[in-house]
Amino acid sequence: MIQVLNKKAVLAGLFAFCLSLPVLATGLVGKVVSVADGDTVTVLDADKLQHKIRLSGIDALERAQAFGKRSREYLASMVAGQQGGVAVETDKTDRFGRSVGKVLLQGRDINLAMVASGMAWHYKKYQREQSSSDRRLYASAEQEAREQRAGLWRDPEPMAPWDWRAERRAR
Repeated sequence: MIQVLNKKAVLAGLFAFCLSLPVLATGLVGKVVSVADGDTVTVLDADKLQHKIRLSGIDALERAQAFGKRSREYLASMVAGQQGGVAVETDKTDRFGRSVGKVLLQGRDINLAMVASGMAWHYKKYQREQSSSDRRLYASAEQEAREQRAGLWRDPEPMAPWDWRAERRAR
């Protein structure tokens, strides 16, 4: 009887512990088959299903913006068609039905690489959704890219993509 009670207590404790954990990210592995812009790719998984992925923590320039096409090309040069494919850590779907996640190529954080190269902004509006270490890394990478005048930071007055989109909607 005591053994049964202990098992029930252990199971109840384990169940309560699991409920207290944050939602774990789901993983996806596949080949990038298209790059829409500097923060959106399409990944083909092993079952031949396509997944549209919005890179988390960043906002790349729109294609019509200065450096927008370069941003897309830079992302494509890193991930499109890579042997072995990419891994995506995702735990969210955006309002357009895209999975939002961190794209990793052989362990390298591609989202962070976009910010560090000056091809994307650290999207601070959603930084609370990042781990504290990612928040610091992305903010630091953006600051360094600004100081180095890399990519979009060559422009004396770069316009953030969220401001550019708002301006276009207002017209």
